[in-house]
Amino acid sequence: MIQKILIANWKMNPSSLAQAKALVTEIKKASKVFGESLVVIAPPTIYLGEVQKIIAKSKLLLGAQNVSAEKEGAQTGETSAGMLKDAKVEYIIIGHSERRAKGESDEVINRKVIAVTDLAMTAVLCIGERIRDDEGQYFEFLHGQIKSGLKKLSPKMTKSLVIAYEPIWAIGKDAKRAVRKEELHEMTIFIRKALLELYGKSLAYKIPVIYGGSVDLNNVGDFLHGGMVDGFLIGRASLDAKVFTEMVAITKSSGSPKIVKV
Repeated sequence: MIQKILIANWKMNPSSLAQAKALVTEIKKASKVFGESLVVIAPPTIYLGEVQKIIAKSKLLLGAQNVSAEKEGAQTGETSAGMLKDAKVEYIIIGHSERRAKGESDEVINRKVIAVTDLAMTAVLCIGERIRDDEGQYFEFLHGQIKSGLKKLSPKMTKSLVIAYEPIWAIGKDAKRAVRKEELHEMTIFIRKALLELYGKSLAYKIPVIYGGSVDLNNVGDFLHGGMVDGFLIGRASLDAKVFTEMVAITKSSGSPKIVKV
């Protein structure tokens, strides 16, 4: 049974440190009733230190939204995995669609995954297709993202890995429609098959597969059960403490999804 994971990706929000502290404080108040779910707060890098002070000794974990592939040196504006480790970060989002849109290559994303897992932090590798074609070529595209993103990642290091599926075509104001739970279930099975090819059956079923894509109170339950995912990467909804904590409660009370053997 895989422990449920909910990651609050604040992106470039809130606009002030005072608002960030107020938001995480409110979430912390509810964290005692989160059950066994792992709840990760990933604020902007500049807020990491203050957020960590607030969540220290609570059930909440600290996450980061990005990391450099380099260890040190002339990398203006970058933050290394070692620096994030020192800041008590435990989960790091890598390859988010918004980062890929800025030009991050599969090779750079893979180096980031290795840099993070080498320091025993958890890499949250994001994958997702921009277009869903009728011929099913997006399966090959996603398989490529998984294979390249995990290149040289040893079986031992998969214990520090989460796969986050985020279909770009179904996210944001330009989305033509939302993902259906049946489609999400299909993708969960596909991702497990790809992991099975790389690491074998015993490890493939231990790697959490979570979903990120316009998750809200209305669909979180359906995605959990119908999509058979192990948790969520939550963007906009995580900026509302009440909504976010209710989503955690729904996930907690829903029980673990049954893993489909592939």
